[in-house]
Amino acid sequence: MKSLKSNLIVLGSVGLLFLGACSQGDQASDPNNSPTSNPAASQTAPSPPNASPAATAKTEHTKTSQGGQVVESGAYYLEFLTQKQATGTHLDLYLKKGDKREAVSDAKVIAQVQLANGTQQNLELKYDAEGKHYYGIFPGTEAGQYPVKVIADIKGEKVDGRFTFNQ
Repeated sequence: MKSLKSNLIVLGSVGLLFLGACSQGDQASDPNNSPTSNPAASQTAPSPPNASPAATAKTEHTKTSQGGQVVESGAYYLEFLTQKQATGTHLDLYLKKGDKREAVSDAKVIAQVQLANGTQQNLELKYDAEGKHYYGIFPGTEAGQYPVKVIADIKGEKVDGRFTFNQ
């Protein structure tokens, strides 16, 4: 019985040491770590307007970031940005493939926006070859948070991502 208690104490101590080492390792690797930092916010926070992409990039994967919400789905990278306008909200979707983040230009992209009353509005996003992204205008002007499901059909392969924006 005494041996069992000793083993439990040792096991518990080792577990606590392991947890302490793991949490300190995360703090040391996060240069923006602070008591109020939010990992999701650092991923979706827009970069300063005059900053170059290379200056704000932390890893090779974020070098192509436009400062929006990012979802990786298999080999695909989806980045969603919004900009409030007088007539509604401008939606941008950067759809890229592979480690090199090559733009996908031949997809059919639908944004399903959930309205405040629970109904859904589908918007077909068009491709802008110059900007290498898909775009559309959400006509709603009612204040609130809008969940968005983006569905891309790339030669029969379905890729989707979920995002939100505030109006």
